[in-house]
This record gives sequence, structure tokens and C-alpha cells, in this order.
Amino acid sequence: MEEKKSTTQDIEKVLKEIGDKIEELVKKGAEAGLDAKDEIEKKIKDLKENKTTLEAEFRKGKEILEREYNERKDDLKPKLEESKGLFKEGLKQIALAFKTLFRKK
Repeated sequence: MEEKKSTTQDIEKVLKEIGDKIEELVKKGAEAGLDAKDEIEKKIKDLKENKTTLEAEFRKGKEILEREYNERKDDLKPKLEESKGLFKEGLKQIALAFKTLFRKK
């Protein structure tokens, strides 16, 4: 689940950067001459359209991941609990091995 959050955060970061770039282009467009302004406004429009598409795709992907996680969560939970128990038992065995190894004779 941590990887999912990380990926979600990365995508949100990219979308924020796109929004920041759009704002930057708007400011530069206001300062530019008329010829350059038309070209910049076209690029801004394209970026806004792409941002909307990316946001929709992001939401769609996020919903799919959440649905799959929720469907598989019940199946995976017993296996995770079993693995957790086995891991703890392994640590106990390693601790016993060290005690035996370093025990004074």
C-alpha cells in the first residue's frame, strides 16, 4: 500500500507542476508581444486540455487500484498474518542461536 501512496503522490506532484507551468506561461504571456502571446495562449490551452485528461486518467487508475486492493485485501490478510508469525518465530530462533553461540562454557 505504501508504493500505491507513493505513486499517487508522484502523480499528484506532476499534476501540480503542470498547473504551475500553466500559471508561469500565463504570466509570461502577459509580458510577451502580441505575436508571441497568441502562440503562448495556444500552448496554454493545449496544456489545460492535457491536464484535464491526465487528471481524469489519474482518478480512473486510482479507483481501479483501490477496488483491486479492497477485493484482494481479505484474501491477503490471512497470508500476511501467517507470514508475520513465521517471521517472529524466525527471529526467536536466531536469538536462541546467538545465545547458544556466545554462551560461556
